[in-house]
Amino acid sequence: MTSLAKLRQQLLTDPGVKAEYDRLGPILSVVGEMIEARLAAGLTQAEIAVRMGTSQSVVARLENARHMPTFDLVSRYAAAIDRRIDIHLVPSDSDPCAGQRPMISPAGFGEPRSQEHLAG
Repeated sequence: MTSLAKLRQQLLTDPGVKAEYDRLGPILSVVGEMIEARLAAGLTQAEIAVRMGTSQSVVARLENARHMPTFDLVSRYAAAIDRRIDIHLVPSDSDPCAGQRPMISPAGFGEPRSQEHLAG
């Protein structure tokens, strides 16, 4: 195991660090795919920016993964490299209720209701 991998493993034992790492996971995944797709297309940030109708600095900020990019920006980025967005919602490995939809009151307000509430 590399020293970087050891450091990551050690840092992730801290619950606060692990929570932030888990929160950033989807952002890093999206941004990583965006960068890989841009590089595969052989385009620079400046070329993507022209195609998106924005500046290179906006593309750089989008690719730095410090903030969750808006769906609109990701969509425009994808179109600029002749790609489309394909989103999949998958069960969470750590959520024991994964796959169960919370039941909301008919008016859409209030606390989620259990599945038992609908039986009978």
